Amino acid sequence: MSVRRVMGTEVEYGISVQGQPLANPMVASSQVVNAYASATVRARRARWDFEEESPLRDARGFDMSRQVADPSQLTDEDMGLANVILTNGARLYVDHAHPEYSTPEVTSPLDIVRFDKAGEQVMLDAARRASLLPGGAPIVLYKNNGDGKGSSYGAHENYLMRRSTPFGDIVRHLTPFFVSRQVVCGSGRVGIGQDGRESGFQISQRADYFEVEVGLETTLKRPIINTRDEPHADPEKYRRLHVIIGDANLAEVSTYLKVGTTSLVLAMIEDRFIGHDLTVEGAVAGLRAVSHDPTLTHLLTLTDGRKLTAIQLQLEYLDLARKFVEDRYGADADAQTLDVLARWESVLDRLERDPMLCARELDWVAKLRLLEQYRDRDGLAWDDAKLQLIDYQYSDIRPEKGLYHRLVGLGRVERLLDDASVEAAMHDPPDDTRAYFRGRCLEKYAEHVAAASWDSVIFDLPGRESLQRVPTIDPLRGSRAHVGDLIERCESAEELFTALTR
Repeated sequence: MSVRRVMGTEVEYGISVQGQPLANPMVASSQVVNAYASATVRARRARWDFEEESPLRDARGFDMSRQVADPSQLTDEDMGLANVILTNGARLYVDHAHPEYSTPEVTSPLDIVRFDKAGEQVMLDAARRASLLPGGAPIVLYKNNGDGKGSSYGAHENYLMRRSTPFGDIVRHLTPFFVSRQVVCGSGRVGIGQDGRESGFQISQRADYFEVEVGLETTLKRPIINTRDEPHADPEKYRRLHVIIGDANLAEVSTYLKVGTTSLVLAMIEDRFIGHDLTVEGAVAGLRAVSHDPTLTHLLTLTDGRKLTAIQLQLEYLDLARKFVEDRYGADADAQTLDVLARWESVLDRLERDPMLCARELDWVAKLRLLEQYRDRDGLAWDDAKLQLIDYQYSDIRPEKGLYHRLVGLGRVERLLDDASVEAAMHDPPDDTRAYFRGRCLEKYAEHVAAASWDSVIFDLPGRESLQRVPTIDPLRGSRAHVGDLIERCESAEELFTALTR
């Protein structure tokens, strides 16, 4: 494979009710989701189908007992919180105390950027609608990963992989990559430590919250490699790698490289192309040390005795990826794969020379440059509360308030997409995965869709005593090429279901 594979992202947004510091975030998050659903769902609102979910299944070959699991792990329980499936195939819901947007399944890094950005616009529209409710107060959403008081919330990635790939190989080869990947896709953060009490600036918003190398948990004892084995596809063929270590990115190039480079590394692992061991001694401590050093000079110790900076370790992966693409594809390599390789190399080269050369592409560098400008202008020390406010304001998704958006408006951040493409992705599903079938069914037959999930659509059809489930276990079936003409022809859900099951 190349950079192309079935993948998606899930982002929890920080939430604040202006003028109400004691507001219940779960209630506010529900208002956000329900306000958007009320305005955009034209008929019956399909519930989320939890039946096929198995969040306690571990890739190491066992299931965690529900009795010992933290409540936050029980994502297969319907908590009665706001939950809506969108016509673009995405899921918008409340995950405990945060509104969360999960992209539909896509097959390329650029489509991840497109639908992730569409999620920002959905959240912006939802927050504005919630703020207009009778008796409502302005609600502000932040695309970040922490509240500055010790709490962290996630920005997850998901990649479909071959089930035949040994999980031990994934752990061995992916851990060093994740320890060093933050230099490309960190979002930057004011403060060191989980509560940010120590002054300074670090590369990643999430690094300080990881405590073990491998594990099933996502909200406590967070692992670098998460072992949840919930493929949402044929379990005989696939595993879905659930990545919880990334930051929430606003910069499009950061997101593009985050998923593009990871997909390439996974392709090398699947094909057993990585022949030598890049294991880092003390990976958790190394992860934090890299994040705490924006000069990018910290040396990681490998088990073979070498000492490399995070950039040099990334360059090892880049060199392998170049050889892999040349060996497997030669002149037939697709354009996005070649573009990811070229951008990856360019970014690493400039980071090694002077990180500020990447301020137009990478979140953490753009944020650091902005903060340094304020520090120089006003003589601020790193423990000044103003810098923490600037950090939060960078991630404010309101275009008129957010500092990231101000940089975009000034032409100081590179974009990969235009506004029209992102706006279309708010409503239209991707063409080349089962998300097309899910999204089009919700658009055309909304009043007869009782429930849906990643791997099913459930119809409530007139004259039938029971609900009718249409499995979508293959993520690459249900695309426009597969069912587009059929959906166009079928005027009713009954007609569609009959055609599918004939």
